[in-house]
Amino acid sequence: MKWLVRALRLPLWLLLPVMLLPYYWMAIGAFKPVAELLRQPPTLWPQQPTAQNFFNPAWAGTTADPTKLAGILQVSVEGHGFLRFYANSLLVTFVVTAASLLAASLVAFVLTKKPFPGSRWLFRALLLSMMLPWEVTIVPNFVTVAQLGWINSYAALMVPGLAKAFVVFYFRQAMLAVPDELVAAATLDGAGTLRTWWSVVLPMLRPSLAAIAIPVAVGEWNNFLWPLLVVNDAATLTLPLQLGKMAGDLSFNPQAAAVLMAGSLLASLPAIVLFLIFQKQFVAGLQAGATKG
Repeated sequence: MKWLVRALRLPLWLLLPVMLLPYYWMAIGAFKPVAELLRQPPTLWPQQPTAQNFFNPAWAGTTADPTKLAGILQVSVEGHGFLRFYANSLLVTFVVTAASLLAASLVAFVLTKKPFPGSRWLFRALLLSMMLPWEVTIVPNFVTVAQLGWINSYAALMVPGLAKAFVVFYFRQAMLAVPDELVAAATLDGAGTLRTWWSVVLPMLRPSLAAIAIPVAVGEWNNFLWPLLVVNDAATLTLPLQLGKMAGDLSFNPQAAAVLMAGSLLASLPAIVLFLIFQKQFVAGLQAGATKG
């Protein structure tokens, strides 16, 4: 039986290097000088590690010398630097993740523990909306945002991402494990719907919150298409947009690949840190969700 289990694990071990190799190549490329990064055959480890791809003291403002390119922390667009784009992405990711999870859990609580006439049909409508590709809503969402005057604003980046039908469905399934007796006891003690949701139900859903927060946050952090449509002002640029613009310039300036790898490495850190902090809750949430009816 053990050999069967090991055989079933074999595809996972074969898939692991395929997934990690691109990240490894990006990580070592961030610390390679431009000449070494373009060397053929490539080196599998930085022969002369350098941090100039992050910050280059030799950069004098404008130069065609590939050894004196601006580091990623020195890149500026209309007076706004890499840290501004990083902060924009952090702000949008945090607000959308927190607000969407709280809103979805409240909706799921009402649908599950405080049903009302038509709540079942509302839940079915939410399920139906999950069948539609997100791209179908791009045009109406853009028209709405434009009519509200939100173009080049944080509202355009945040508000359309707050409604997430799948997260409502996920919390609804997790909410089924919350005993109705607890909700009834809180109601008898005088707690209203919001107080019961906040003080009784949410603390019991911490593993589920962590489990769904990671994919939601990573999705918002990596979001590229929607910000590309509603943002063209440097003050509200997000990190994926700036990295995408730099990637588009590689055909004209291939020496900038090392700087782009440094930026990509920095961009990957929040998702890794988020998972490392919440990995126990993430696994617990997945295990709990696997047993819900």
